Amino acid sequence: MPAVDIPAGLQAVAARGPEWAGWLDRLPRLTRELLEEWKLRVDGGSRHGECALVVPVLTADGQRAVLKVQFPHWEAETEHLALRDWAGDGAVQLLRADPRRFALLLERLEPRDLTTVDVYEACEIVGTAYARLHVEAGPQYRTLSGELKRWLERFRQLPASAPVPHRYVEQAISLAEDFSTDPATDGRLIHTDLHYENVLAGTREPWLVIDPKPLSGDPHYEVAPLIWNRWDEITGDLRFAVQQRFFTTIDAAGLDEERARRWVVLRQMLNVLWTLESADALLPQDWLTRNIAIVKAIQD
Repeated sequence: MPAVDIPAGLQAVAARGPEWAGWLDRLPRLTRELLEEWKLRVDGGSRHGECALVVPVLTADGQRAVLKVQFPHWEAETEHLALRDWAGDGAVQLLRADPRRFALLLERLEPRDLTTVDVYEACEIVGTAYARLHVEAGPQYRTLSGELKRWLERFRQLPASAPVPHRYVEQAISLAEDFSTDPATDGRLIHTDLHYENVLAGTREPWLVIDPKPLSGDPHYEVAPLIWNRWDEITGDLRFAVQQRFFTTIDAAGLDEERARRWVVLRQMLNVLWTLESADALLPQDWLTRNIAIVKAIQD
């Protein structure tokens, strides 16, 4: 069997630490083993995401598919369960899974994503998809309220000298306290990372969702990534652009305006929190100011 191509962009994640470097060292052999065991034939050059190798393959019966092998992390532990719950209804079809090896065999979609269409049309497409994806979540998923309780403690540890308006930190703490005890914060299967590049063109349907980071949560949590992504396309009146994306999405989804707005504020502040904690050099230079700008614009 020919060697598996590991793209240079994925090899760069070795800089994240020894766990990542060790996974990259094991990845070629692991991928070859999966190809052999599942009787798959490589059918093109490999691609990658932030933490996964994606290999186009043909199955034994000639079906076009992709083999996805992920870095082991908690968000990927239940991806196969979410895809099984969706059963291809609005999302990529799961063909086979090996959770122990963080490996998935998926139907092959086209490389075109929602960044190729007008941003407001894309917001409407995603907003319309929410109703199909937000099915009842079983007990196998972590809960959004449980994550909030952990995040809340980290917000409280932010020093007053942190480079962010302290009133927004206080607002985030208040929102997290409210949502963490709200019964409606849990219960529906949410993607949590549903942005423009995680919706690909398909043949069964025009657009299909990929790459879930599932939680049992609140559908209103989903909106924010459609605002902070495709940021370089915003020109002129920032407040108008932010509000337009927001209202286009919630109108298509039938979401409650005030609840969705509160979640947008909290999610942008979570981005701020994680950035201050990690100092991730891969983030855009304007990342902190972008998130603060959205917090301000969504509430003006």
